[in-house]
Amino acid sequence: MDINYELYKVFFYVATTLSFSEASKQLFISQSAVSQSIKALEKKLDQTLFIRSTKRVQLTPEGEILLRHVEPAMNLIKRGESQLIDSSSTGGQIRIGASDTICRYFLVPYLERFHKEFPNAHIKVTNQTSIKCVELLETGQVDLIVINYPNSYLSNLYSFKQIAEFKDVFIANRSFAELKDKTLSFRDLLNYPILMLDRKSTTSEFLHSLFQKHQLDLVPEIELSSNDLLIDLAKIGLGIAFIPDYCVPKNSDDLFVVHTDEVLPTRQLVVVHNDHVPVSKATLEFLNYFQSIE
Repeated sequence: MDINYELYKVFFYVATTLSFSEASKQLFISQSAVSQSIKALEKKLDQTLFIRSTKRVQLTPEGEILLRHVEPAMNLIKRGESQLIDSSSTGGQIRIGASDTICRYFLVPYLERFHKEFPNAHIKVTNQTSIKCVELLETGQVDLIVINYPNSYLSNLYSFKQIAEFKDVFIANRSFAELKDKTLSFRDLLNYPILMLDRKSTTSEFLHSLFQKHQLDLVPEIELSSNDLLIDLAKIGLGIAFIPDYCVPKNSDDLFVVHTDEVLPTRQLVVVHNDHVPVSKATLEFLNYFQSIE
């Protein structure tokens, strides 16, 4: 089927913005031209791609299927453009996906080093959970990701390198002073308010899985999307927070680690990229910063 690339391009912008007017602004064409392009594409495919109403635009199931294929293609084209830029004096571009915790506590020194060595390179960091970062890599929106491992969403199609190890810990403040010199079982912990990351995270999956192995149902008091917020809430005594050990504040008299009978398994940080898709020189240079711990 011979369909003009421009029609798919217009479809991509409408599908990702869910707005004909916003797509027209980003494409620098009239809203009428956007509408006509979508009608032409729907006619060629003999499918309705959007549900239109006065208040909103929504993808049909057929439109969602098409977007899943068009989005990686569009991002692959953008990646090709960035590699052409890479061959010029601008220094190229690197697109990284990582959680805000990993960025703050692990990646900053690497980003600083890269910026000093390649000052003309453009660095784009997208903050998402480790689970969402895999999706960013799959759709070609980033060149590499740095995530927690194990990660059930990471397929064997990707090349990854284990670059650091860490352990998770439970922390509390003086409100739970009676626990400071004790060792608790997971069952005992259920008697206290647990503060943890929300369900859409590898850390949440990890902790729930540990409790389930002991036939225990973990019901947290508070679920958040930020480890720093969990630490702040633990500091004011709202509960016992579950965080990676590298996040524990240094020289803090307010917080202490709550020890458990059950040994918490070690986890890893891994850097992941797609070996089957060419990456920029900037990306290769950044990947070389990391040494495997295996």
